[in-house]
Amino acid sequence: MKKHVVCMLLTAACAIVLTACGGGTNTQQPATQETTEAEATEETTEAEAPAGAADVEVIISMAPSVTHILIDLGLADKIVAVDSYSQMTYGEYFAADIPVFDMMNPDNEALVAMAPDVIFTTGMSAAGGTDVFASVREAGTNIIDIESEHTIDEIMANLQMIGDSVGKGAEAKEFVDEMRASVEELKAIGESIPEEERKTVFYEFSTPTPDFPQIYTCGKNTYISEMLSVIGAVNIGDEHAEDWITYSEEEAVAANPDVIMTTDNYTPDVINVILTMEGWENVAAVQNKEVYLPDPDTVNQPNHHIVSAMIEMGQMLYPDYYADVVDPFEEALDNAA
Repeated sequence: MKKHVVCMLLTAACAIVLTACGGGTNTQQPATQETTEAEATEETTEAEAPAGAADVEVIISMAPSVTHILIDLGLADKIVAVDSYSQMTYGEYFAADIPVFDMMNPDNEALVAMAPDVIFTTGMSAAGGTDVFASVREAGTNIIDIESEHTIDEIMANLQMIGDSVGKGAEAKEFVDEMRASVEELKAIGESIPEEERKTVFYEFSTPTPDFPQIYTCGKNTYISEMLSVIGAVNIGDEHAEDWITYSEEEAVAANPDVIMTTDNYTPDVINVILTMEGWENVAAVQNKEVYLPDPDTVNQPNHHIVSAMIEMGQMLYPDYYADVVDPFEEALDNAA
């Protein structure tokens, strides 16, 4: 399991502003929060592939979540350049000399010179408030911006849109259908968990240190909070309507979560660090040693593999309920190789 250390640092730094990012030249918008599941299904299953989508041969991906989707769709050989985080995580699927770009400060001239049929970007690249691909757009290059997803339905809509845009709409629809069926299965299990067994979870991107005492977590308006809700857990951050928020150590301790779930993969031996932090010894999660590290890539990259993350988290929190759930996407990367 590969880890992208720098990406997690960037995620923590940019999390608060991500929801203001996105937009761009993509005219196919993801489902909004108000879109019903039926409406989202209609949008993702009936949309026709854009003209020329089947002719897409030269792809540049500037986000690991999109890169993962493209690889699973069998398009690794058409990806001619990636961002540095995609390279760190999925580099084995590309040529050894594939050009690698900084998603926050890309070489626009070099990107244009590669004459891509499409460049995929996400709100992460715009987290600084600047369109870092401005001159690429001005050159007439086709850019599809994936807006930051707040819900699982939005992730499914974007997954379908990406597939449609590269001539893989049918394959993307299969992923969406599998994803929707898995979410319904997990939701049914989550709803079957008695109220007295439901656990409160404090989700953290970053472990507090003297230099960085604030803890980044997810509020109510996030797909990660929805993931926790689906599997029958209660997100501590749901008391905040904002998307990405910070807690002080004092606030986190006072919340007294049953479980601490972290995707901090840049702190060595992070679980033991959390279990031994001064001042946290009376927190229920610490006392009961319910501190977990699910795969950061599947949790933090909004694509169909959030299903894998939900299954993993469900098995961590409620092993008796989720022990027999099968991950439909477990072999996706192996099959794409």
